[in-house]
Amino acid sequence: MVYVARDIGDDALATGQTEYNVRAMETETIEAPETRQEPSIMIVSDFVCPWCYIGLMEIEKLSQEYDFEVKLAPYLLRPETPPEGITPRHVVPEGAPPTATEERAEKLGIKFTRGRKWSSNSHLALQASAFAYDYGDQWRFHRAMFKAYFEDLADIGQIDTVVTVGESIGMDASALRQALEEGRYREHVDEGIAWTRGIGVTAIPTFIINQEYGLVGAQEIEAFRSVMEKIGQPPKA
Repeated sequence: MVYVARDIGDDALATGQTEYNVRAMETETIEAPETRQEPSIMIVSDFVCPWCYIGLMEIEKLSQEYDFEVKLAPYLLRPETPPEGITPRHVVPEGAPPTATEERAEKLGIKFTRGRKWSSNSHLALQASAFAYDYGDQWRFHRAMFKAYFEDLADIGQIDTVVTVGESIGMDASALRQALEEGRYREHVDEGIAWTRGIGVTAIPTFIINQEYGLVGAQEIEAFRSVMEKIGQPPKA
């Protein structure tokens, strides 16, 4: 079973289409590469999506087996969330049995902490991701931000939290804060979100592989291996 998150609520988890051909989508933005290059995997995700955290870690596992470039694209799972955040629609009780999300996460070394009292607006964190692309380490930033939200229960809608997460991986805290306060990456993130929706992304995580194949949902590593075989990418020696 493949789980995806759709922009209809905190626990909007549903089975979804698992593979599609990107070239069949209603867009002229993505085209199949004409020459052989290092494969790429674009991850479309949002920091408040638990399955996106899981998907990120599956790609990290895949990187131990294959060479490829990772690209990270923004998506706003809950655009209706106000800047100050919102009360969660559902919270798993402390004594409840492990959920499917928690069980899957545990296998990847993720500990989803219970007791969340606030759902954050992730737009500032997405802006900081764009900053990390320019001035830091975007992959490490994504890992740290997901951990802050899901394991530390941090409010990533607050600029102080976002700056602290960036600083924790060696980013320039003052420069990051200034960029966020000025809204330097706000339009860039909005354009990225519009682009992902424009190419047909309606659920996350979505993985666009080698600009040719797409996988939707928190796939397990076998699905990615299958696509790597389809595009002719051999495992590392």
